[in-house]
Amino acid sequence: MTNTEGAASPILLAFSGGLDTSFLVPWLRETYGRPVVTLTVDTGGIDAAAAKVLEERSKALGAVGHRLVDARRAYFDQVLKFLVMGNVRRGQLYPLCVGAERSIQAQTLATEARRLGTTTVAHGCTAAGNDQVRFEVALRTLAPGLEALAPVRDRHFKRPEQLKFLQDRGLPVPPFGAAYSVNRGLWGVTIGGTETLTSTGSIPEHAWVLSAEAFTKPRAAERHAVGFERGVPCTVDGEALDPVAVIERLETIGAPFGIGRGIHLGDTIIGTKGRVAFEAPAAEILLSAHRELEKLTLTARQQRIKETLAGPYGDLVHEGQHLDPVCRDIEALFASSQQRVTGTVTVLLRPGSVFIEGVDSPHSLMKASKGVYGESAGEWTPQDALGFSKMVALPCMFWARAGGGGAP
Repeated sequence: MTNTEGAASPILLAFSGGLDTSFLVPWLRETYGRPVVTLTVDTGGIDAAAAKVLEERSKALGAVGHRLVDARRAYFDQVLKFLVMGNVRRGQLYPLCVGAERSIQAQTLATEARRLGTTTVAHGCTAAGNDQVRFEVALRTLAPGLEALAPVRDRHFKRPEQLKFLQDRGLPVPPFGAAYSVNRGLWGVTIGGTETLTSTGSIPEHAWVLSAEAFTKPRAAERHAVGFERGVPCTVDGEALDPVAVIERLETIGAPFGIGRGIHLGDTIIGTKGRVAFEAPAAEILLSAHRELEKLTLTARQQRIKETLAGPYGDLVHEGQHLDPVCRDIEALFASSQQRVTGTVTVLLRPGSVFIEGVDSPHSLMKASKGVYGESAGEWTPQDALGFSKMVALPCMFWARAGGGGAP
């Protein structure tokens, strides 16, 4: 990428190809009189055809250069791996489909700015959303000398205004126009529209990106096997794949069933309530499968301690604080806990659901016992069981006795 418009330093724009960033290409050029270079950081959901469309759209909008950086594996290694290991969901529902990748995108933006020789970057985040915080916390941490422009936020631009700006100039408009804001990544898709501005209704069927018609034209059930090695997904139906390929394969398999479709209502970073539709078939399958494999291979205390950290870790990632060193501390515990989380999980996929049929592991704690639950004692005798039951009852017995209501 080179500066082709005189001596003016270019502005490096984080470019998704959506309405906000499409609008910013010509707006930045006209407002600042400087060339604009677009940067798309691929954290999933961009195939060869989509990459070509993005490059062509960037050029048609007036950018002097465009770069696509494949950051999918970095995204998995630095973020998604630990979301899987921690079984992380926000609000007991949302698997952080989009937003978790912003720190990776900000890192890449800072790196490419240095390579381009510019000190000015721009993003299309709004004043009402979470991404403004995620981008700017990461940029201030990684590259505090960079000037970060956020015109959509700072100038209070509305989506209809942006749409008109592009239409008046005969410039390309994203497929959904101003109706829906769609963000897609390796961990899923989020969709925002007028319906998600309130708490009462769903988006229409045609607005779903991955799973439209999943319930109006249901598919027959399918059985698949997902393998993990030390907590990292590594096989689908016996075929060895790298983790990114596993996620992409499971998205293709699960999307037609409408698996991982939902609408999340939760707390934004800035303190308001927010709502967004999402589709996360791979995340739903992997989190469900990994959770059950952990139940077979981890002790009860390992599971409990991990659960106490999953929520705070998800909050930190959601809030753009992934670079905080405490995240490394939590990740170290997650990674340590996964040394025996190896095995295969059989899943039955049906419209809207993932049913875990069975779990197997060479480190099965179930197989390690000589006893059979509900059937026969193993490493203990019936007399041991009687004594254990008596001892377990002691705290409650003492409490009842202290209150005057227990047996003498």
